[in-house]
Amino acid sequence: MGKRRESLLFKFGIIFITFTIVMLILSGIATYYNQNKSYKLEREESIQYVASYLDNLLLTEGENFAYYQKYFLSHYRDILIPLNFGTTEIQLSKKNYEKLFSESYPGKVLGKDISFEELSDEVKLAFTIYHHEYFLDKFEKARKLFNLIYVEYIIPFESTETETLDVMYALDALRDERIVDGKKYIELGITVSHKLKNHKTEFEAWNTGKRPSGFDTFDNEYGKTYAFYSPVIINGEKLGVIGVEVEIAKVNKNILHNTLTQAAAIGSILIICVIIMLIIIYKKYISKLEHLKNNIGDYTVKKDVSITSEIERNATGNDEISILAKQFSSMVLEIENYMKTLLATTKELKDTKLHATVMSELATKDALTGIRNKTAYDKEFARLEWSIEEGTAEFGIAMVDLNFLKRINDTYGHEQGNIAIKKLCYIVCHVFEHSPVFRIGGDEFVIILENDDYKNIESLIKEFNDKLEAMSKEENLEQWEKVSAAIGYALYNASIDSSAANVFKRADKAMYNRKREMKAIREN
Repeated sequence: MGKRRESLLFKFGIIFITFTIVMLILSGIATYYNQNKSYKLEREESIQYVASYLDNLLLTEGENFAYYQKYFLSHYRDILIPLNFGTTEIQLSKKNYEKLFSESYPGKVLGKDISFEELSDEVKLAFTIYHHEYFLDKFEKARKLFNLIYVEYIIPFESTETETLDVMYALDALRDERIVDGKKYIELGITVSHKLKNHKTEFEAWNTGKRPSGFDTFDNEYGKTYAFYSPVIINGEKLGVIGVEVEIAKVNKNILHNTLTQAAAIGSILIICVIIMLIIIYKKYISKLEHLKNNIGDYTVKKDVSITSEIERNATGNDEISILAKQFSSMVLEIENYMKTLLATTKELKDTKLHATVMSELATKDALTGIRNKTAYDKEFARLEWSIEEGTAEFGIAMVDLNFLKRINDTYGHEQGNIAIKKLCYIVCHVFEHSPVFRIGGDEFVIILENDDYKNIESLIKEFNDKLEAMSKEENLEQWEKVSAAIGYALYNASIDSSAANVFKRADKAMYNRKREMKAIREN
């Protein structure tokens, strides 16, 4: 192998292969950059288009939308919109409103024969429910059709504060849950404070009543996103702002697929060219040198000194012919050098192995919290599956989900959101100090329960909840430091769990049940 590495053919092969790899990398980067740039422009245009479409939708409704908003602002706590309503429910709400209106005001037309203020509370409520479902359905369909992160209609509140703006999410394409009498409805009227430094174009859209030329940029659990805002003005009155947010930093699978396909095509062509060039070089040059090397091999067997003298006289350069001549006259030195090379290679292999170990650890570590990440969890998950197949499984899985992360990010900033995540991670790791803890998502943690933690899970759950309860009462902590989280767990049961995935699902369900309990307690 050592001789082949020193041969001209091998060197040419290395040069051509290196050239091929560099060309593939450069062309791949150029392709990826250009397609990503096109994707970014397309996404910016799409959110502007969606904002225009929704703005036209509300403008078309005109006075009806103004009536809806006015009643919504003062009665949103009385409005019950089913959490999972669809087209059928919208039609039923429309029929209910039209029936009530025709029965109460036969032959009259709203806005022409009778004003909205003259309607009864029952008709106003039916009118608002139908229009809320209708508008929200349009917002949700726009979000799904254009693969957007958020589509919302917010109602800002005037204040003397210049650095913050209180806004109510009237139409939010991501539904929040509200439980009333055991039934699930949409949480309406959620109000948060937006800081000027994080929502500059939102402030501009509201304060000027005109569409801004730029975008607000966020870096959250969805990656890097752009948000575009458009004010809604009906009959000269500024009512609210439409917000559209789209993912920019991550490129979809089509871009990556196209880049890889092009790189593969270019690579195939270059490889064919390299093979052809190596064949030509071998036939014209390398084969002649191999004949000379065979003559030296004959000398090694026959020990004909006259051959070596002839070769030494012609060894005037550093090409392969001269190298072969020098190899014969310095065989002993070659052996010594070979041993040194062998030792150096051994050390290099050890260094490479150590580097690989360090890189493996980094690949399984979460950058924000320092604990193990989703990759490490997948490996641990495989071990649990194997233990189930072997019949030796005795474990549990606990799920922890941080509450209000989006609200913290929107209200206080993403740095405070990261502080909340690390604060929760610290508590989880100290309560379950004998168990491996993994961060598998922006605000989700998983604990693999075994041995003592498996046996004492009830007391550990209580300890965890007690710590959070005590922290919520500490007056010297900032709001984002008073972390709130829901925890749920499930223990492996051979009679009902065919895989570790079943245990995970039961733990996840228990966690979400706990989240709903916590929400119900807060609302009561």
